[in-house]
Amino acid sequence: MSEYQVSRIYPADKRALAQMDALLAQEGIERDKNLDYMAGLFDEDYNLVATGSCFKNMLRCFAVDHTHQGEGLLNAIISHLIAYEYEKGNLELFLYTKVNSAKFFGDIGFYEIARVEDKLVFMENRKNGFQSYLQELAPTRCDQGKSGAVVMNANPFTLGHLYLLEKAAAVCDTLHVFVVEEEASPIPFSVRYALVKSGSAQLKNIVYHSSGSYIISSATFPSYFLKDSQLVITSQAKLDLKIFTKIAQALNITERFVGDEPFSEVTSIYNKIMAQELPAAGINCTVLPRKKGATGPISASKVRQALKEGKLE
Repeated sequence: MSEYQVSRIYPADKRALAQMDALLAQEGIERDKNLDYMAGLFDEDYNLVATGSCFKNMLRCFAVDHTHQGEGLLNAIISHLIAYEYEKGNLELFLYTKVNSAKFFGDIGFYEIARVEDKLVFMENRKNGFQSYLQELAPTRCDQGKSGAVVMNANPFTLGHLYLLEKAAAVCDTLHVFVVEEEASPIPFSVRYALVKSGSAQLKNIVYHSSGSYIISSATFPSYFLKDSQLVITSQAKLDLKIFTKIAQALNITERFVGDEPFSEVTSIYNKIMAQELPAAGINCTVLPRKKGATGPISASKVRQALKEGKLE
């Protein structure tokens, strides 16, 4: 290993980025659009022989030059990324990998959370991490009456979100609301979570949860090694629903409520898959029509655009 050096790859380093893209392409991978740290293992001539990256507490975009396979270079990159994450205080790390690479990551200390057969595996570096998350949720389980669930980004919380919660809470004894915990938007999670709680405080049968790293968002999902856009959406939905099913079992949730989606093709496809997958797991899926405002269905994306343009009214 003495002839190689691990270095950070900066966005301004066009030569290193070009090498990184070429190396990833060898593995049938495209550079993910969501990366906040990129690293490379370079030889003495500054030629890239291995690479790996991070986004938040997710490790991603690994590749090793085929002429250097078997030299332990991937281990060196992963060790570097783990040290970088630990230095930042991120001790709970996650990754997605192709099914045929899952054993390698298992051998270096990652544990499977869920998988979509023949497509991908979701893993973490804590043996009992997901079980610990379920145990943290357990005190909010209610075995009396009906328990339902809503998962939302609330980016930001709108009257449309409130309408969804009102309709769902009205037919449940307990409604579990999961706010997706990602920081991929201008509105921080802490603000979104506070908006949901304060905006729906009058609904007394709601229990609020942060999603942790387990309920998957579009930012954290690894589209970089799934080529077909339809396959990306389908795989994300199926993986997310496998995890949600385990959460639902832990909390005795028998129904999930979602708003219909007239704007986003991705969310519309996601809803269709949800309507197919959840009933097979014994969970009803109820799609509620969106609340309409003066200009049509209320949309958080329209609110974000208005905020961006300074149209506060």
